[in-house]
Amino acid sequence: MKRKYWLMVLCSLSSLWGNAQQGFPVPQGNALQLFYLQRTSNHNTIVYELNYKNGKLDLRSPVHPFWIRYTEQNQRAELNFIQRVFAYGVKVKQLPDSSYRVKLVSYAGYSMYLKKGADGKYRIYAPINGQLMVLNRIFVKITGGSMWSPDIEYFEVSGFDPATGQPVVERRKVLTNEIKE
Repeated sequence: MKRKYWLMVLCSLSSLWGNAQQGFPVPQGNALQLFYLQRTSNHNTIVYELNYKNGKLDLRSPVHPFWIRYTEQNQRAELNFIQRVFAYGVKVKQLPDSSYRVKLVSYAGYSMYLKKGADGKYRIYAPINGQLMVLNRIFVKITGGSMWSPDIEYFEVSGFDPATGQPVVERRKVLTNEIKE
């Protein structure tokens, strides 16, 4: 029975890896990491981590995005002004239940939620297949366009079900009317 269960889990994980762009690195070793975003244009990765000041979560800016420049010797770099304001930055709003609604500045139509779990750890929850799941990764398939107006075929969100631990993945089309608020 155990063997059958592990085989099922292994098959599920391999299908998740198969859905993502092959050969992309996975950021490791950051205990504050919430999720990361990758694009077809190169392997450089935007990591979204918890933002602490003086040992406490910064309530005005709880999520901090930055680059891991895999194409430049794996260097960590801050987003520049244009990247932060028009592409990969986040808008965060504190909600009455002490959680936060988090949106990427470039796609207002997809809300994520920063919540503190019963175990005291913060996680990003996002709608995946119609349910709020723990988000690990966003992958964006870009097929052309320009820096200011890329042609996006789809974005793929992946994570896991907090109740079962099972991996989940969903591929979504970008809706033009949801790009900006």
